Amino acid sequence: MDDKLEEIKNILKKYNQEHLLNHYETLDETHKKELLEQIEEIDFELANSLYQNVGKQEKQEDKITPIEYLDKYKLYDDYKYYENIGKKAIREGKLAAVTMAGGQGTRLGHKGPKGTYDIGLTSHKSLFELLCDHLKEEGKKYDVIIPWFIMTSKENNKETIEFFEKNRYFGYQKNKNIFFFNQGELPMMDTEGKILIGEDGLIKQAADGHGGIYESLLKTGMTKEMKQMGIEWVFIAGVDNCLAKMVDPVLMGIAIDKGVTVACKSVVKANPQEKVGVFCRRNGKPNVIEYSEITEEMAQEADENGELLYGESHILCNLFKVEAVERMGATPLPYHVAYKKASYIDKEGKLIEPTSPNAYKFEAFLFDAFGEVDDMAILRVKREEEFAPVKNADAVGVDCPKTARELYQKFMDRI
Repeated sequence: MDDKLEEIKNILKKYNQEHLLNHYETLDETHKKELLEQIEEIDFELANSLYQNVGKQEKQEDKITPIEYLDKYKLYDDYKYYENIGKKAIREGKLAAVTMAGGQGTRLGHKGPKGTYDIGLTSHKSLFELLCDHLKEEGKKYDVIIPWFIMTSKENNKETIEFFEKNRYFGYQKNKNIFFFNQGELPMMDTEGKILIGEDGLIKQAADGHGGIYESLLKTGMTKEMKQMGIEWVFIAGVDNCLAKMVDPVLMGIAIDKGVTVACKSVVKANPQEKVGVFCRRNGKPNVIEYSEITEEMAQEADENGELLYGESHILCNLFKVEAVERMGATPLPYHVAYKKASYIDKEGKLIEPTSPNAYKFEAFLFDAFGEVDDMAILRVKREEEFAPVKNADAVGVDCPKTARELYQKFMDRI
């Protein structure tokens, strides 16, 4: 241990992060070991590079143009054609679902993983169970079990698995058709480039964003597991959309027929000013442009039918070829910086709880990988049938338990 400690001290000195061991002697043996392991896992070159580039975002003169899409309910004769292709692939066991569930339900006033949150239905089913219901119902249609891969975080992994154990995995079997894997993390840094220490004496880390999904699937061996099971396609969505339609033969059929490795769902913007990222082409390649990048003129621009040229919202419902996930996971995505409030232990060992942002969090965005593919398919679906996110508390009034509950109940009443 002494040799290891000395080696780590030399690494920290090289990167001017010696403070990470300030309170090492006050920790018990378990936490000492965990802290040293954390430090060994940090890519200090990457951390230093991320800090050095804060505020230095390169400005590029990108050419943004509209992207083509198909409307699911205007396919007419082609609907059945695509559907039959997708149905065949699903029956052959070529589809799996991936749910990104690394977050906590803090913004909802919920103590625990977000997926365990009850949105207030009379059944009191959690978000996890609502998504599982969909997978099981679709599986029955095709006489298969749709394998389910759930991405947790270090923060909620234990609680998530305990929740599934308590509920007997909702009929799934662990490590046979339901798998859990961890999301990657990056250390949080203060404005001086110093990595923060949390109140537990360990390094303060934050999830690396939904763009970390590719690398996490690859590094944890999940893509290898998928291929061994004969899975060729994975549908990736967030846990907070209780209407996510993860088994969609039409979307799958379109992807297979058109020979693309990525197919995404969109919903039309509620209005030109809605603050959502929208699909586009950036320098000819598929991409998503953030609402902050769209000019007022672009937001209002419409075609001859009155349809917004930049009106296809990205709702984080995407289908990928497993090979595409592996390729994307092997190539690091660019990281974006967010300025956040983060409590930490100062050099005197005192807990500091700031009232305003004080730390940098670094995260990757899933759609930044879209530019790596030559083309992709986009399928417009109905918001009221496939998009009921639970992101905010009811007091906010949008994308909250109340709105999700209403959308879910209305959808269930129609089917």
